[in-house]
Amino acid sequence: MRIFYGVQGTGNGHITRARVMAKELKAAGIDVTYQFTGRPAEKYFDMEVFGDYQVRTGLTFSSKNGQVSYFKTALQSKPIAFINDIKTLDFSSYDLVISDFEPVTAWAAKLKGKKVLGIGHQYAFNHDIPKSGADPIAALIMRNFAPADVSVGLHWHHFGQAILPPIIETPQMPENVIHNKIVVYLPFENPHDVIKLLSPFTRFLFEIYSPEVVASTVPHIQCHPLSLEGFKRDLHSCAGIISNAGFELIGEALQLGKKILLKPLHAQMEQISNAAALQQLGYGHVMHDMDAAAIEHWLHERHATHITYPNTAQAVVQWIMAGMPVMDRDYIENVWADVNVLKLQLPAV
Repeated sequence: MRIFYGVQGTGNGHITRARVMAKELKAAGIDVTYQFTGRPAEKYFDMEVFGDYQVRTGLTFSSKNGQVSYFKTALQSKPIAFINDIKTLDFSSYDLVISDFEPVTAWAAKLKGKKVLGIGHQYAFNHDIPKSGADPIAALIMRNFAPADVSVGLHWHHFGQAILPPIIETPQMPENVIHNKIVVYLPFENPHDVIKLLSPFTRFLFEIYSPEVVASTVPHIQCHPLSLEGFKRDLHSCAGIISNAGFELIGEALQLGKKILLKPLHAQMEQISNAAALQQLGYGHVMHDMDAAAIEHWLHERHATHITYPNTAQAVVQWIMAGMPVMDRDYIENVWADVNVLKLQLPAV
């Protein structure tokens, strides 16, 4: 079986999910060609699992200081390059096309009459799940950015819908947690503002990961470039995370039992909806602006949620190999059956 797999590369969450899928697809003996769009080729890192992958321009959203700008996004889009990318894709030798909310692959398949499977969190918005921050532009983008003939939506909870758990690594709970250590991942915020905001909280150790690394002048704040292994190591040993409201990282944090504070990206329906869902489920806290008082309150929060998720990637690969039958109620319930939610009490700092 040969698969062409397109991945949205704007955020690291899509790539993280694709890494997990890549391992299961390889274990199943499936030949996969990967394509990434949304960032320059030199900005990708730790991509060895994808072999000889392809990079195209694609589409991406522009943001500044924690807010999406649709006007700037339109100005910086490259429609001619996007159309050319679609035209140059040849799916004739592939048995299946998969899109992780990646528009070039999805639209190329649609226009060339090739069936496309959509896998990702964004496809969960086709179902009745918590939604917030919607507007006509956001709704239009969500429906048409990367259309799929068949879709597998993912979320932290099923909400009684035909969606699956997150596709994430399933590690053991970390044994050595540093209870005053906090990982910070706010790639859409100004890193100087983040450091200034966290500087007064000297009882805590902050490990900031950012696309733009700036020097910290205070010893309790360290800044790091984006790194898969470094970030994973700090995520395992920290007590909690402060992040924007991307889906994949929050799933990893819940699986590791970390307390969570989200700052959703303004004017981005998916992130605002993720924050609303997290609050509704009681899995974490939300601040809608960079708020020192909200951070201080959360830093002394002593409750976290630990969720044991199944190997969803393996289940999806087996489903693909079985011919992608309709996911009925029994199938969905069976996948969620082993999910366990545990409330944790954290030590005081």
